[in-house]
Amino acid sequence: MTDSTFQSCSILLLAGGRGQRMGGQDKGLLEWRGRPLIAWLHDVARPLTDELLLSCNRNHARYAGYADRLVSDDEDGFPGPLAGIRAGLAAASHRWLLLLPCDTPLVDRPLLHSLYSAAISTPDQPVMLRCGEQWEPLFCVIPTSMRAEIDAFWRAGERSPQRILLKLGARELQVRRDDPRLANLNTPELLKASRSELGTSS
Repeated sequence: MTDSTFQSCSILLLAGGRGQRMGGQDKGLLEWRGRPLIAWLHDVARPLTDELLLSCNRNHARYAGYADRLVSDDEDGFPGPLAGIRAGLAAASHRWLLLLPCDTPLVDRPLLHSLYSAAISTPDQPVMLRCGEQWEPLFCVIPTSMRAEIDAFWRAGERSPQRILLKLGARELQVRRDDPRLANLNTPELLKASRSELGTSS
C-alpha cells in the first residue's frame, strides 16, 4: 500500500550508468547479501509512491520487475546521471521527483521521509542531501516544474547535477558525515568488503 504522505511524489531509481568503476558491469544487478543492489532500493521505495520509475540503458527485462515504468537516456553512450534525471522528469506525472542511486542499499525510509518533508516545505526549490561538507546530488527531490530549466542547462552543455541544482537554488538537507545509510558501493572492493562489514544489524 502506498504511503499517503508521498502521493504527490514520483521516485526515480538511477541504474543507467556505464558501471566504469565496476569494470563495465551493470551496477544495479550486482549482488549484495544475496540480492541485486536494485532490489534493496526497490524494497525501500515501493511502498512510498504509486509511480516508481527506473532509469536503465541495458538489461531492461531484468529491471522491469523493479518499477512501474522504465526510462532510458535519449542519447547513446551513457552520457551520465543527468541524462537519467531528464528522462525521469519527462516521465514523472507528480509534482516532485525523488532520486535515488542504485548502489546505496542501506538507504532507509526515514531518510526519504526527511527529503520529501523538506521538499514540500519549499515547493519551488530542489532539496539536495548534504553529508558533512559533501553534497550528494543523486539524493534529492526536484520539482518536476523545473524540467524545462534543467533541459536548458543540458542544451548549454552542463552535465553536473550538483551544479545545476545549486544554480536552481537547492536547499540542503544535512546528515552526519559518517551516516552509514549513504554507503556507496561503487567499486568491486567496496562491494566485497561491505558484504561482511555493513548492515549487519538489519
